[in-house]
Amino acid sequence: MTLPTAALAKSRLVPMRPRDPNEPGRTASSLELFFDLVFVVAVSIAAAELHHAFTEAHIIDGLLAYSVVFFGIWWAWMNFTWFATSFATDDWLYRVLTIVQMGGVLVLAAGIERVFADRDYTVLVLSYVVMRVAMVAQWLRASRSAGQSRRATQIYAGGIATVQALWLLQLLLTGPVSSVALLVLIAAEIAIPIIAERQGTTPWHPHHLTERYGLFTLILLGESLLASANAIIEALHDDQAPGSLISIAVLTLVVTAALWWMYFWPPHHRAISAFGSSLRYGYVHYFVFAAAGALSAGIEVEIGVLTHHSKLGEVTASFTIAVPIAIFVLGIWWIALRGAADRVVNAVIPLAVVLILLDPILPIPFAITAVVMTLVVAVLVLHPPVPERAGTANTTPSAAEPNTN
Repeated sequence: MTLPTAALAKSRLVPMRPRDPNEPGRTASSLELFFDLVFVVAVSIAAAELHHAFTEAHIIDGLLAYSVVFFGIWWAWMNFTWFATSFATDDWLYRVLTIVQMGGVLVLAAGIERVFADRDYTVLVLSYVVMRVAMVAQWLRASRSAGQSRRATQIYAGGIATVQALWLLQLLLTGPVSSVALLVLIAAEIAIPIIAERQGTTPWHPHHLTERYGLFTLILLGESLLASANAIIEALHDDQAPGSLISIAVLTLVVTAALWWMYFWPPHHRAISAFGSSLRYGYVHYFVFAAAGALSAGIEVEIGVLTHHSKLGEVTASFTIAVPIAIFVLGIWWIALRGAADRVVNAVIPLAVVLILLDPILPIPFAITAVVMTLVVAVLVLHPPVPERAGTANTTPSAAEPNTN
């Protein structure tokens, strides 16, 4: 029995040619949105473990573990996102390799607790390697039809494969040598795109790419809203500090809404018009994303202090909220707001960061941050983004003609 023509067409692989960076109407695909769902799990577990570390007053150890874990989450997500914006085909093999990466994320999420509890990176590294090997397959496939980007795709594939072998060897090391090797390998991972893109630029779609970052930001801010809901739940079951818990819930909503407003105030596609600015945008988002994830942990810590389930003092607990907010605001200002803002906005936001960091040592912790963030939003409303200059809309490299040899 022969398959219908339409079924045969769907079963065949599509050449993975570079996508047009000026393709009209390009938006996130359902596969990309499905891909993001598994990261909700990983981020939630990482934030929960950070909360537990803070509650037990293991601040430095908790931050170090969180930084490494979040690097694995962020780097896997970001590499897929930048690849997809340039070469996504949506045929069956592309989907299967993406689902393999999703499986790796779920295993990574399962290994996060071991990192925080015992500094055991085995599960984390093995799952991370699975995700990255799937990306090697994607880059090798793209190299067959990449045209002028072929050299870049080959460097991506070779560089990623080499570093994954080194990750596996790193598991054999112990003590300080293992920690040094971990830092070196993280640096090697970060260096691969820099080297590859200098050898043959891959085309990225500014609107599609920044939409993807915005969607992931919404996921992370949603974790803070969950923490706000937890505060209300605790208030309903607590007879000693219901007013304080409700206040935390309200203030969390206000601050999270202000962070959302601030993030989506500027047109982000203008921030990645060249290679250098795209690197800054992508890499600084590590701090923006990590801060958003840590904010939910800080809110949970504050709830723990109010309900007497934390070893931290009030001032230290307040810093677990103030510092992530300050990092988020400073990071997004640096990579997106600064270029689209006038002098007033560019003066107000750094000042707001300073006031937020002072909040924990002032008489009314966290409430001042909510007021400051509200005032920042008011300034943004009164000072809309500076119009884009003519001729600077998009200097992203055009899609290269495929190499048919």
